[in-house]
Amino acid sequence: MKTLYIECKMGIAGDMLMGALYELLDDDKRTEFLKAINGAGIPGVQVKVQESIKCGIKGTHMKVKVFGEEEGHNHGNGHHHHEHHGLHDIEEIIRGLKLSQKVKEKALIVYSRIAEAEAAVHGEKPEHIHFHEVGSLDAVTDVTGCCLLMEMVGAEKVIFSPINTGSGTVHCAHGILHVPAPATAMLLKGIPAYSGQIESELCTPTGAALAGVLADEFGHMPVMSTSRIGYGMGNKDFEQANCVRAMVGETGEGGLTTVPKECSQVVELAANIDDMTGEELGFAVEMLLEGGALDVYTQPIYMKKSRPAVKLCVIAAPEEAERMAQLIFRYTTTLGIRQYLCHRYELERHFDKKATPFGEITVKISKGYGVTKEKYEYEELAEIARREGISLAEARKRIDE
Repeated sequence: MKTLYIECKMGIAGDMLMGALYELLDDDKRTEFLKAINGAGIPGVQVKVQESIKCGIKGTHMKVKVFGEEEGHNHGNGHHHHEHHGLHDIEEIIRGLKLSQKVKEKALIVYSRIAEAEAAVHGEKPEHIHFHEVGSLDAVTDVTGCCLLMEMVGAEKVIFSPINTGSGTVHCAHGILHVPAPATAMLLKGIPAYSGQIESELCTPTGAALAGVLADEFGHMPVMSTSRIGYGMGNKDFEQANCVRAMVGETGEGGLTTVPKECSQVVELAANIDDMTGEELGFAVEMLLEGGALDVYTQPIYMKKSRPAVKLCVIAAPEEAERMAQLIFRYTTTLGIRQYLCHRYELERHFDKKATPFGEITVKISKGYGVTKEKYEYEELAEIARREGISLAEARKRIDE
């Protein structure tokens, strides 16, 4: 499977992603892209390719000029401060571009995401939002350029790494804000992200929106045979190379080390408990599952002085770790909780219906890593067994016949 992996260890901005994707093309395709984006009809825009070297690594910086002036691509150093546009203005520009309908639809989705995030932050309706930093014409170029390049690369699966947001503060049209800026933080909801050591804005709203729309999955680099590597460079210099890295190649079925974007990582919270009854522990497990834990289980252990005890383990999404810890403290007697960050292999799942002599029953179908598994939903199978006065095994046997 042709797979594209986007590495965002230094965050992501639209121009950086555009540069990285551009480098994945052969010479003829690069010429085709520049001709297409410069002839698309974005008012006054001209895109040029500029070689850039960061920490000894050669890559591409996409230089965008609007009516002869280079706009402010200050990745890691604040936002643009140019002409403002409303969502309607942006949509009209994009709809009128001389690009494929698929590219324009993707670009419109990106901007609708940004409008929704800005509206939520400022308490406005999306159609009333006036973009500041992401409304300038160079940002429109970044978005449409990235969508066009994704079409030209033609990957069957797109995986983004967890995104480094940077830290500290950033100056924008509304004043000084903490990193990630509120709209960026809103756009990163549901996306694995983290704040690194660098005090600067590494993930822009445009970059966050593009990742959310273009990614099929988020996770670590899969086992893949890489054919091309591209580096898209930002303007600012740091101790680490300020770039987005893109790699395209072939992966096996299932993408060996990736997991769905809803839960690319999990945390395991563990506590050793020796002073709770079985009933109390059972109630705690029930409350934790009702509270949103992905799974809860216990293990018999021995503690100091050979005292028999129980190890309580709670599996949760990383963003739920603190809330789960609060529930563990509330419903158990433990005084301390250990946390482990885990990457999990997971089969892709979907549900189907199967006609049986007892009526329709739901089947959970799981696929990946060269295997396929099917399982009847327990509650529906149990209901058949109760109704017919037979065991679960017998109910399963009769359905299979």
